[in-house]
Amino acid sequence: MQKSDRVLRCYRIGDPDGAFPIYDSEGARLYPGRWNTHASPVIYTSEHYSTAMLEKLVHANLVMPANQHFIEITIPNGVSYEVFQTAAHPGWDARSETICKTFAERWYEDRRSALLIVPSIPARLERNFLINPAHPDAEGITHTMPEPVWWDERLYGRG
Repeated sequence: MQKSDRVLRCYRIGDPDGAFPIYDSEGARLYPGRWNTHASPVIYTSEHYSTAMLEKLVHANLVMPANQHFIEITIPNGVSYEVFQTAAHPGWDARSETICKTFAERWYEDRRSALLIVPSIPARLERNFLINPAHPDAEGITHTMPEPVWWDERLYGRG
């Protein structure tokens, strides 16, 4: 575990009128992703706005959900984090998500840090930040009010 030595920012996209707030882990609890199980609900975010858009596109299956908005999340100086080391986990990027789920669930349960920094699958040089809302350091994390996402229709096969 390390502590950030600067303020970090990340982004999340969702529907502010949807079943769950954009800054919420309930969707991950009900519909686990690559890095979590039902027992380890995290808040998936991306280090960059463009990566958040790309991640949303990958999961949208060419049908963009309506009413998409983004929030900018501010992670204050001193928040604990851990970086997932891909070289130590051969096969982490395979179709099977077992390696990622196992690693991240243990990270979540042990409350090793508030953030787990992981690579983006569709943009390998970019990073996603998983926020463990159950970690005490997560209390200092804040976010902006949702603002509309403006999609260029060429991104998802129309136009």
